[in-house]
Amino acid sequence: MSTKTYGKTKVAIIGSGNIGTDLMFKILRLSDVLEMGAMVGIDPASDGLTRARRLKIPATHEGVNGLIGLPNFDEIDIVFDATSAKAHIANAEKLAPYGKTLIDLTPAAIGPFVVPSVNLEQHLSAGNVNMVTCGGQATIPMVAAVSAITPVCYAEIVASIASKSAGPGTRANIDEFTETTSHAIESVGGAARGKAIIILNPAEPPLIMRDTVFCLIGDADHEAIRASVDAMVERVAQYVPGYRLKQQVQFTPIPAGEPVYTLVPDHARPVTTRVTIFLEVEGAAHYLPAYAGNLDIMTSAALRVAESVARRKTVAAGIDSRTSARTVESVEVVVR
Repeated sequence: MSTKTYGKTKVAIIGSGNIGTDLMFKILRLSDVLEMGAMVGIDPASDGLTRARRLKIPATHEGVNGLIGLPNFDEIDIVFDATSAKAHIANAEKLAPYGKTLIDLTPAAIGPFVVPSVNLEQHLSAGNVNMVTCGGQATIPMVAAVSAITPVCYAEIVASIASKSAGPGTRANIDEFTETTSHAIESVGGAARGKAIIILNPAEPPLIMRDTVFCLIGDADHEAIRASVDAMVERVAQYVPGYRLKQQVQFTPIPAGEPVYTLVPDHARPVTTRVTIFLEVEGAAHYLPAYAGNLDIMTSAALRVAESVARRKTVAAGIDSRTSARTVESVEVVVR
C-alpha cells in the first residue's frame, strides 16, 4: 500500500503593496511549508505584481475576482488579505463559498484576533482570522505578559512608526487601527480596559518602530512581572528577530489623589502602580527597509499563523488518508 506524501500548502496574497510584497518574499525565503500560489492586486504596474511575474508566480491585477478565475485557484488553501478593512469585507464575502482559510492583515476584524505569541493555538480552525494591527502585534504580548501575573485594570499602548512606512492603506485605516487594537488589548491581552494610540513620525532619516505600553495594576510581584515580560519578548523574537526591550520594565507608584478612576472600569480592583514597557521593532529588510518594523511584525506574525494552519491541515489530511486506507483494507478483508 502506497503512502501519500503531502507537499507545501499553496497560498495566495491579495494586495500587491508593501505588506503583500514583503509577505511574498518571506514565504519564498523562509517557509518550508508554504508555497506561493498567486499574487493578486488591482494595479497591473505595481511592484508586487511585477516581481511576482518575474518569479513565475501566477498573478492577476483583477482583484479577488481575478484570483477566483485563476486556473490553479482550487489548489490554494490559504489566502492572505493585505488590502484595507473595507476591501477585506468584500473579499471575504466573495471567497466565502470556496472554503479557503483567510488570514486578514487589515483591521476589519471579521474573524477572531490572533497574536501568535499569546493565542496561536486557539483559532487555527477558524475560517477567517484577524492579525489585529502592527501596534497590536507589538504590544499585546506585553499586556498579556503582565496579565499572566496580575489583573491589568487599564492598558494603553502608543505605537510610533516612521511616516514613510505608512502607505495609503495604513493611513486610510487609522480609525480602525485604534478601535481594533483597543478591543484586542482587552480580548487577547487581558486588560479590563484598553486604549491604542498611533503616531506617524515624520523624522528624517526614518526611525524604527517604537512602542510604549502602560499598564495600571494593583499590588503585585514586580520581579515576576519582569520575568514574564522577558519570557514573552523571547517568544515574539522567535518569529520577529528585531523585537526587543529598550530598557528594563519600570514600576511607578501612583500618587494618592491621581484620578485614575477615569481610566479603569467601575468594578476594577484598587490601582497602585503604573507599569511601563518600552519596545522597539527593527524590520528584517526582506523587501522593506529595516525601519519598517511595523510592517515586518505584521507579515512575520501572519506567516507564523499560516504555517501553523498548514501544518495542522497536513496532519489532519494524513490522518484522514490513513483512516481511509484502513477502511479500504477492512472492506477488502470482508469481501475476501
